[in-house]
Amino acid sequence: MKSVLTREQLLLCGPRYLQHPELVGQMFAGPYDTMPKDEVLVVVQKLPDWPESQYWRDRYLEGTSWVLDWLLTFPGDGWRDRWVAANADADWTSWITARHGNDRRATTTVHQIAVEGLRTLVVSRVILPGWQFFSRWKTKAYRQIIEQQNTALVAQMNAYADQTNMSGRRLRDAWAVLGKMMLHTGKDLPDLTAEDIFALRAHYQALHDSPAPGLGATWMLLANVGILPKGSSLRAALRPGQRSIAYLVDRYGIAHGPVRDLLIRYLEERKTRVDYTTLKSLARMLVGNFWTDLERHHPELAGTDSIALPKEMVTAWKERLAVIVASDGSTRPRADYGDVVMTVRSFYLDIRDWALHDDSLAPWVVASPITRTDVAGNAKRKLLNQARIHQRIRERVPLVPQMLARLEQERRDADQMLALAKQTAIGDTFSFAGLTYRRTATRVRAGRGMPPELACDVVCLETDKHLSVGRVEEDAFWTWAVIETLRHTGLRIEELLELTHLALVSHRLSTTGELVPLLQIVPSKTNEERLLLVTPELASVLASVISRLRNRYNGSVPLVARYDNYEATTGPLLPHLFQREFGTGPAVMSPTTVRDVLRDVSRRMGLTDRAGNPLHLTPHDFRRVFTTTAVQDGLPLHIASKILGHRHLNSTQPYTAVFQDDLIRTYRAFVDRRRSTRPPEEYREPTHEEWDEFEEHFTLRSVELGSCARPYGSTCEHEHACIRCPVLRVDPAQLDRLEAIAASLKERIAEAEERGWAGEVEQLTISLQAARDKILATAPPRDGSVLLGHPAMPPSNRPGV
Repeated sequence: MKSVLTREQLLLCGPRYLQHPELVGQMFAGPYDTMPKDEVLVVVQKLPDWPESQYWRDRYLEGTSWVLDWLLTFPGDGWRDRWVAANADADWTSWITARHGNDRRATTTVHQIAVEGLRTLVVSRVILPGWQFFSRWKTKAYRQIIEQQNTALVAQMNAYADQTNMSGRRLRDAWAVLGKMMLHTGKDLPDLTAEDIFALRAHYQALHDSPAPGLGATWMLLANVGILPKGSSLRAALRPGQRSIAYLVDRYGIAHGPVRDLLIRYLEERKTRVDYTTLKSLARMLVGNFWTDLERHHPELAGTDSIALPKEMVTAWKERLAVIVASDGSTRPRADYGDVVMTVRSFYLDIRDWALHDDSLAPWVVASPITRTDVAGNAKRKLLNQARIHQRIRERVPLVPQMLARLEQERRDADQMLALAKQTAIGDTFSFAGLTYRRTATRVRAGRGMPPELACDVVCLETDKHLSVGRVEEDAFWTWAVIETLRHTGLRIEELLELTHLALVSHRLSTTGELVPLLQIVPSKTNEERLLLVTPELASVLASVISRLRNRYNGSVPLVARYDNYEATTGPLLPHLFQREFGTGPAVMSPTTVRDVLRDVSRRMGLTDRAGNPLHLTPHDFRRVFTTTAVQDGLPLHIASKILGHRHLNSTQPYTAVFQDDLIRTYRAFVDRRRSTRPPEEYREPTHEEWDEFEEHFTLRSVELGSCARPYGSTCEHEHACIRCPVLRVDPAQLDRLEAIAASLKERIAEAEERGWAGEVEQLTISLQAARDKILATAPPRDGSVLLGHPAMPPSNRPGV
């Protein structure tokens, strides 16, 4: 039976962002919640925008009185309780029809009076409706509540929107969100909190299964004026951060009991010595891949107080672990099988060792279900993986030049097309690359996150395909920048995304006084900082990136915080180089974004391997290609190791793939160097007699059963007893002859035994065994049987026997 996680179990892994379901359905009471109707009618007249016309005053008061009379028909201690009892968030207009029955005015007039009365109550904070009400209510109450706020604060927020090129649609959505939050909570603008935004988001997720529009822009506006933390973002605030050990264990659905507590205790102990990513992997392998899988197939293990397992149970688990079952039922071998079994074995051995110092662990000490035999193949698996990586490098190295040429051309084409489109008026046409395009008004979705100079849309007249030229140019530039930086530096993906404007430093050589640019790589995997020499090609790429960011953001690289996906932490505000506008302000690219970029490049360019299968690129491929090409160009391996940030040469060697032509070239160079240090007479041209002797040696190698593989210049040591000779290479075509010789030897042995020729029996038996060994080495037995030979009886120690 194969191991496969159900959808419910996958959901236990938790969302990427916090959901805040506890905030759904929250209701607030306003400052006038318990005030009687007559006093409420006095309060609403204190609104800053209360009309001066007596007609409109009377009309607003009439509508307000209607709504209050309707709510008074429901039970409750205040207006909030009555609103909830009336289910007014879902339907507050049902009573208007009955009210119109006693009114001779038009239906629309009566309805409008009721709407104006309700708006007056909401803006006055007498009634604070729920989020469901605002999702269906289109009103000018949002503008009214905003006009009541500090005008300088509102002007500062609008100025920031203009400074960051926020579109009019996004700004309107943001102000609508702010209006809803103030009317729902009863707070003024400076009193709003992150929890208010979380509550609106949670409501939309629960009701519409989609985020509310304008939340990201709302956060940006509030953060800029200091209402929310400066430099923060909604995305960063929603990230859960590092989870507790109990959460990492429980998300796999393990049964509560002593084993669960033991696993939590074990991971708590390991937590201090590993990073967060490794900790998550340990929890996945020990809990998800191991114990939870056992509980799923053997329910009797749930709640057990022992980790001892029967052999047949362990065998079945290993069989399930060896394969991964996809959602469509297809299977593939598990790549980390060796890592899982090694982790399980380490768990059992660690418990055994820790029990020597902690008596409470003694009851848990049992034999490990993973034996040395189970992990003995790890070395072989590593060699196979290394061979696979080398083949991967050999397939990608020849493709890099043509891929880079294609990306450079795409970047230039996108830049030229954008320039043509910007020069073309909306509605007019232009031609590019043999196609005709018409400039159109910028669509909101296509222009999201685009500055005005890039928000440019066209439609191709031949294909009727709509295109955001600015988006195409943006994607082309960053694709080129990412791949060029990776191939010139060999950086890990997290190191690439951690590059900042501050990482570019200079160093003056003590010998020549020359000033050379360096790229400072912050500690990542090995926690070791290092410096890379900036080549002219790399300097050009980084200069293009910095220039682009400066031109877009008023002469400076924006300060943004980077979220570390591996450690689940958010870093400080820094001028990161690989940041883009994603619609909610500039943000550092995520590892997923970079991988998607490379995957799209592979697909668009139709990259394939030698077998014609689609070839996929990863960021680490460029690290390996960088290392291989550098070593091929003469860079010493130990220097390459330092550049890559490896502590040991053994870590660098798998990164370098040796090509066949490199092998031949290197060997020839070695021979040339050796010849230059040896006496010339050792490398003179052979005479005709010497060459004839050399050829005759190989001619004399041909024998009855095949060929002799003795070294040149040596004589036959077995006096042509080829059957016994270890250097005989049997020709498969002579296998029948060899079997006939073996049969003849058996007959001769029988005859010698019959005549009592003990010495002959001994020598013939040696020859027969040698013949049988060569038969087995040349080809398997034809009838599927195995030649076992004659059993040898041990000599007896009894006298007379």
